[in-house]
Amino acid sequence: MKVLMVLTSHDTLGDTGKKTGFWLEELAAPYYVFKDAGAEITLASPKGGQPPLDPKSDEPMFQTELTRRFSSDEVAKAQLAETVRLDSVDQKDFDTVFYPGGHGPLWDLAEDPNSIKLIEAFIAAGKPVALVCHAPGVLRHVSNSDGTPFVQGRYVTGFTNSEEEAVGLTKVVPFLVEDELIGLGAVFSKVKDWGVHTVVDGQLITGQNPASSSEAAEALVAALSQIKTKTA
Repeated sequence: MKVLMVLTSHDTLGDTGKKTGFWLEELAAPYYVFKDAGAEITLASPKGGQPPLDPKSDEPMFQTELTRRFSSDEVAKAQLAETVRLDSVDQKDFDTVFYPGGHGPLWDLAEDPNSIKLIEAFIAAGKPVALVCHAPGVLRHVSNSDGTPFVQGRYVTGFTNSEEEAVGLTKVVPFLVEDELIGLGAVFSKVKDWGVHTVVDGQLITGQNPASSSEAAEALVAALSQIKTKTA
């Protein structure tokens, strides 16, 4: 099982003067779901090298057993420091792709032509694609082969308007994930703020928030197991 994880390279939180990046739990939790399932993991980002960590995600109140495991895992940290450039990866080399969130992806990955083409290549190849929290917003320019929005008519979730309101960034982000997906014709579902919620619709797996990261990754591993069983 070869898993590609795509992280943001964007570190500026709009014009607030604050830093952003990827959210630690959304990398760490799936990373160990995949690793413990025996997967070979490749980390990529638009600029390559060390991607920016949202400093808030490493504060004590947001740490979990898995973020602490990652923070003390020298092999994982070395791998994170040397992410490959996104324009150098090919979906043919992987079984699936997983996008952790954090606010960073709304600025770079959502508009990145390499990311858009990569996701479209995974879809065309019939491979599952998973995104969690803000990362489902990365699908905003992803199209089907006929040019229609990929998410149109699909069941999805992602970081909700009320969760964005709760963190006080509604007016800072370039777009709201929930509004964007609904505007593209997706069928958006959600649970209470910060509740665990994962939606599986064919190849597409989405998680609502950081707490949904492990569940979304487990759903992805299950999807890959089903594909393997069918092709065995």
